[in-house]
Amino acid sequence: LGIAVELAQEDDAYEDVASKFFEHFVGICDAMNKIGGNGLWDDVDGFYHDVMHLDGKAVPLRVRSLVGLVPLIACEVMTTASVEKLPRLRKRVDWFLKNRHDLAEGISYFERDLETGRGLLAIPSRERLQRVLQRLFDEDEFLSPHGVRSLSKAHDVAPFSMRIAGEDFRAEYEPGETKHRIFGGNSNWRGPVWFPLNYLIAESLRRYHHFYGDAVTVEVGKGSGVRMNLREASFEIERRLASLFLPGADGHRPCHGGDARFAQDPAWKDLVLFHEYFHGDSGKGLGASHQTGWTALAARCIEDLAADRARPEKHARP
Repeated sequence: LGIAVELAQEDDAYEDVASKFFEHFVGICDAMNKIGGNGLWDDVDGFYHDVMHLDGKAVPLRVRSLVGLVPLIACEVMTTASVEKLPRLRKRVDWFLKNRHDLAEGISYFERDLETGRGLLAIPSRERLQRVLQRLFDEDEFLSPHGVRSLSKAHDVAPFSMRIAGEDFRAEYEPGETKHRIFGGNSNWRGPVWFPLNYLIAESLRRYHHFYGDAVTVEVGKGSGVRMNLREASFEIERRLASLFLPGADGHRPCHGGDARFAQDPAWKDLVLFHEYFHGDSGKGLGASHQTGWTALAARCIEDLAADRARPEKHARP
């Protein structure tokens, strides 16, 4: 939708594409909020959960995983001016705003800031966004020293279990390689840190900040008293990701898992591997050691951090 709106500013052939994707967004949000009566949102947990259809019933799977963070990624900030240039898209947006008030209860449905002229389309409402962020930036849940875990650490002491057709299924926190031989023994999404989703989450937080500014903040590290706006919080995620590759005073980089060769041997110490994923607690690199397809995003993280530090307003703060 964002790409289509941008292209349609110069070529009106893309306006109908923008309208199509706007309706897709509304349809997906509608489905997410209606499944099983309450949708994918769990108001008790303050989190999004998968829902399984079992024997004609909608059964929520109350596992706090990346599944519940992915809805945060689907957000786009559009200016009123850009939409005004697209009459067919504006007509569709106005129709939905007038006739589907129910959608606004659960999502940020073209929430508008009259002062900046910006509008926000996002799956979570502001209240839901803030509740999910509380878990995301809790170090006893998702926030590890080296990025966002794929499963909440809370499941270390409280694994999720479910009995289906006489068989028990469990999801427990496993920060490294899985102990379970399911999905071919390659189900490594129960605790490790993965770069692609981490970067998309950080990127989306900057979009939210572009709309909300300093009006929305989050405590980074539950109980720490350290509050950041969402732009600052996004760079905190990137800082932790970058720390995987930075040597400490002893020369060890977390990604090498304490292997002395990479810290002490002159032939090895400047070699940095791009692992597939990383241990959710120690940061040790796991899986393939040459996953430059996505772990090379580490370079982008370092670039983002450097650009942020160079901003003039950064130096103007007391």
